[in-house]
Amino acid sequence: MTDEGLERENGGLTSMESIESRWVFQDEDDLDIDSGDRDTVDGDDDSTTCNGMELESDDEDNVEQKLIRTGPRIDSFDVEALEVPGVQKNDFEDVSVGRAILLAFQTLGVVFGDVGTSPLYTFSVMFSKAPVNCNEDVLGALSLVLYTLILIPLVKYVLIVVWANDDGEGGTFALYSLLCRHAKVNLLPNQLRSDARISSFRLKVPSPELERSLKIKERLEASLTLKKLLLMLVLVGTSMVIADGVVTPAMSVMSAVGGLKVGLSGVKQDQVVMISVACLVILFSVQKYGTSKVGLVVGPALFIWFCSLGGIGVYNLIKYDSHVWRAFNPVHIYYYFKRNSAKAWYSLGGCLLCATGSEAMFADLCYFSVRSVQLTFMFLVLPCLLLGYLGQAAYLMENYADTTQAFFSSVPSGVFWPVFLIANIAALIASRAMTTATFSCIKQSTALGCFPRLKIVHTSRKFMGQIYIPVMNWFLLALSLVLVCSISSIYEIGNAYAIAELGVMMITTILVTIVMLLIWQINILVVLSFIIIFLGLELTFFSSVLWSVGDGSWIILVFAVVLFLIVYIWNYGSKLKYETEVKQKMSMDLLRELGPNLGTIRAPGIGLLYNELAKGIPAIFGHFLTTLPAVHSMIIFVCIKYVPVPVVPQNERFLFRRVCPRSYHIFRCIARYGYKDARKENHHTFEQLLIESLEKFIRREAQERSIESDGECSDSEEEYSYSRVLIAPNGSVYSLGVPLLADFRDTGKAVMEESTSEELKPGTSSESLVSEAEQSLEKELSFIRKAKESGVVYLLGHGDIRARKNSWFIKKLVINYFYAFLRKNSRRGTANLSVPHSHLVQVGMQYMV
Repeated sequence: MTDEGLERENGGLTSMESIESRWVFQDEDDLDIDSGDRDTVDGDDDSTTCNGMELESDDEDNVEQKLIRTGPRIDSFDVEALEVPGVQKNDFEDVSVGRAILLAFQTLGVVFGDVGTSPLYTFSVMFSKAPVNCNEDVLGALSLVLYTLILIPLVKYVLIVVWANDDGEGGTFALYSLLCRHAKVNLLPNQLRSDARISSFRLKVPSPELERSLKIKERLEASLTLKKLLLMLVLVGTSMVIADGVVTPAMSVMSAVGGLKVGLSGVKQDQVVMISVACLVILFSVQKYGTSKVGLVVGPALFIWFCSLGGIGVYNLIKYDSHVWRAFNPVHIYYYFKRNSAKAWYSLGGCLLCATGSEAMFADLCYFSVRSVQLTFMFLVLPCLLLGYLGQAAYLMENYADTTQAFFSSVPSGVFWPVFLIANIAALIASRAMTTATFSCIKQSTALGCFPRLKIVHTSRKFMGQIYIPVMNWFLLALSLVLVCSISSIYEIGNAYAIAELGVMMITTILVTIVMLLIWQINILVVLSFIIIFLGLELTFFSSVLWSVGDGSWIILVFAVVLFLIVYIWNYGSKLKYETEVKQKMSMDLLRELGPNLGTIRAPGIGLLYNELAKGIPAIFGHFLTTLPAVHSMIIFVCIKYVPVPVVPQNERFLFRRVCPRSYHIFRCIARYGYKDARKENHHTFEQLLIESLEKFIRREAQERSIESDGECSDSEEEYSYSRVLIAPNGSVYSLGVPLLADFRDTGKAVMEESTSEELKPGTSSESLVSEAEQSLEKELSFIRKAKESGVVYLLGHGDIRARKNSWFIKKLVINYFYAFLRKNSRRGTANLSVPHSHLVQVGMQYMV
């Protein structure tokens, strides 16, 4: 592929494009065509071309276009994102050896709590499906557990999947975000090329030598069916993660508290359930205090737990049967299935429980580096787990009857109560970590438009990834209590646990396979080996747990289906709403006609009009014009936009562009956030950052204008010619350098005549032109400051959608009732902005879809 072709493939993302002249399409009736397209009437025309081959435009109403050569397009959409040299690095990329060891120790409490508590219940659930008849059964079951541990947590997750992180972020939506950056697979049509210039975007363009990768990319981008299928997979994965957040606390707490039946013979199952319910209520009640508040206890407690696990295993190996090491020979798996046939297949669901928490290792990756996770698992977690399972098997070789409580029965009587205490602490920590991972997944999906907006509380000033979502916290508690009370058997809960885990695992396998093909571009044989081995293994486990779903674990499938419907309906409704707003956006011709018809005037101050459109003039602005007698002297269309990156640097947060000629003082601002960003600034801070970014944009624009201002009329003359005295309906008189919208058409023609036909007068020096340009810049900056002093008002438009009368019944049901219910009960824009009601002006609008 030639360099020119590669540049087109990159979407014109080279830095040279911002400083060199270019060929662009220009409308016949556009204004100021020779001035670098600076102050066009169709100033929303977000046209960014690459060798004249592509066009990104807000205004789709123009019919005739011609190709012209222009100077550089001056706006922060093009140049602000190029300010930061290099990229946004992960905080853990470059750490010392001491720091790596400390991080490795800290991972115990956050990442490995779930997989670390699996010895509490794995053998108990397995042998409930396939009772032990001889020592060979124990060896076969042990061999299954050992190789499941090696293949899934170690090989798949620790050695492969963790490298598919999104700049340090893990989980289902992090994988989806990674794919959205490398291929246009996001169904929401609000993408801008300028998003790819964010320094943390870290886009790796597919190599031209690998045709396979390019073909996959083209196929994904061209097929709407594949895009929808990919989104469906991600939504299913999200539903399974939330379901996992329900089952993990129930399973961990029930299995830990169940040890009481070994220590105290009089304890019944009903009492275990009641104690478990109390523990769950306490666990979810303290969730709001955040992980960092108990961080000093979590790491050491899990370290003691893993050491105890390994120590008890060594003790049992020495005391009972050290020959269980033979289970590393996989031939025992064959003999196990040969003797037990169908029962051995049923026990696969229990065997998978030894790998629970593998997905949490990937989802919680945001707190630590890849190396720290790998080192901790390989040198501490895995050896202790292997010793723990070997020790339990050695004990069971002589005690077949104790399989119902295999772990606690194998604990030496002298240390039973200390181990029971640390086991319960470890179970609570594991439950807490999985709940936190569920919160992170919901936050990511909300940022990418796939989950209703909920209140998010940041529990740590130091770690922005540590969050708490009150509504989801109590929702998870309620579902966990339902699960514990309705399915009191740990074996049935274990089957439900396996269903939730396997659902997430299979989605991750498919997404990582796409990452291998599209982004890593590795050998096709390696990719095929990965998906055949791991997806085949997971499908085998899944067939086993589905066969036992009638025992009561079906309830987790019901949870998952309900959650999937919620996220799918929200995504469908949000996409339909956005597409409708794009279709009904205002044209400049309509805006020109509204001014004379309404007699709208300009009043002092800044109006921030919030809307979801990244391009074009939103229809809600016309609704404001028809509702209010005046608009502010400065209007800024603000779009809060989440981009598929974890974090957007603060100095790349805002992008600006003029919407109308300079003297109209109407701008567009896109405030970009990553899915991990915490929007914690109050409205004063937000206003200050926005105005500072706007002033910086205007200064940059003036610098470029001074370079290319040959023969142009001075801005001071232009500003002077637009001076107006405004008389408000109440008799107040305002003197503003802002034209009325009623004069839009005439002043536009004046701008065109001045900027395209007026020549430089004889005797005019370049110094005077520079001086006039500086005066014009200071006037505009002074105008902005005065407008800010007059006050900032937030103009919020609530756009709701309703299905048309001739729509299908299902569409009416989904849009008019289900989506409307979710939207009504989700967090509104006013709550996210934290703006006093005295600064708000709200107008409602309804779209028929």
